[in-house]
Amino acid sequence: MKYLKKIGQNSRIAFEKLKKVDHKNIQKVLKNYNKKILENKKIIIKENLKDVKNTKRKNLIDRLLLNEKRIEAMRHSINEIAKFENPIGKILEKWKRPNNLFIKRVSTPIGVIAVIYESRPNVTADVASLCLKSGNCVILRGGSEAFNSNKILANLFRTSLTHYNMDPNCVQFIENKNRKIVDYLLSSMSQFLDVVVPRGGRGLVEKVQKFSKVHVIGHLEGLCHIYVDKSSNVNNAIKIILNAKLRRTSICGALETLLIEDKALKSHGIKIINALINSGCEVRVDSKINKIFKNKLKIAKERDWSTEYLDAKISIKSVRNVNEAVNHILKYGTMHTDSIITKSKKNAQIFLDGVNSSIAMHNVSTQFADGGEFGFGGEIGISTNKLPPRGPVGINQLTSYKYVVTGNSIIRS
Repeated sequence: MKYLKKIGQNSRIAFEKLKKVDHKNIQKVLKNYNKKILENKKIIIKENLKDVKNTKRKNLIDRLLLNEKRIEAMRHSINEIAKFENPIGKILEKWKRPNNLFIKRVSTPIGVIAVIYESRPNVTADVASLCLKSGNCVILRGGSEAFNSNKILANLFRTSLTHYNMDPNCVQFIENKNRKIVDYLLSSMSQFLDVVVPRGGRGLVEKVQKFSKVHVIGHLEGLCHIYVDKSSNVNNAIKIILNAKLRRTSICGALETLLIEDKALKSHGIKIINALINSGCEVRVDSKINKIFKNKLKIAKERDWSTEYLDAKISIKSVRNVNEAVNHILKYGTMHTDSIITKSKKNAQIFLDGVNSSIAMHNVSTQFADGGEFGFGGEIGISTNKLPPRGPVGINQLTSYKYVVTGNSIIRS
């Protein structure tokens, strides 16, 4: 496809130019972009409204919607990203060998990053800002359901780049909606791309991981768990669980499966489950819990333990102890974010050491699984890869490194 190849060529050219740009200009671009979003807020909301009206999947509306509050959150994120020091050219380690060889590990940009994402238009602003700040160029392929929102946010960024005499192709948005575009991007663009990042549902991520000919940073699903034991404070547990499940049900850090220690079912479980029901959450429980509720609740099926609802629904299971909770998470989890609510330091340590999550938590809502909340300014996604980067991928995670070796006419014997 000539269209995509041209985008790839433009990105490589822009990346070579970007290497020579003074970092102060990058700061200026981000501040200008922030200003342009404020100045064009009404137009952004108008374009977003087109997407909201056009969507046929009503469960996507929460992810899709941009209002004044979310635009301000977007601007705050860009502002935080702009404040970071230049992550490129940092000496990460240095040492001297007995033969007087000096070795330094120095941070470098990755290069050209392709990001394929669905629904959430704030990703356009976050990703473009993070990539530029870390010295990378980005090719954006947003979901068709957010086309108008993504397009205006990308175009405003390109305008800010042009304003400071930088190549606007540091940020490119693929405007072709043809689904075959993604296939070509993954299979035939390896000469232009260094990394692909998928942000979306299981189908998208599995496809990218299967067909991409370049390295992939991604996560499958946010199948997040919380385990509650008998030592926990029940009121604190309720507060954390309601926040983790219902603050925003459509994000990848939302709680999907709750595990409760058998011995805490009557002291904690009844109150927690009633609190969820009274807050409008549909609960699906195992037979042991349902018996306590006189078999009036919906029974969880096997598929519920591996379902990311992204809705006001939750599956709840009783387990004997922390080890059984860990085993359940190892079987059904997606290595995203899992939390334990307990006063027991011993149980907390067993849990934190035992789960294979990229983010393991103790007495904390899973909704904190977010680069902004980690102090990264924003994130390009949450990586559940075993190899780095893992967890929220921010500016420093969007860098690579090289070894710089110096000496005085040293030869190897």
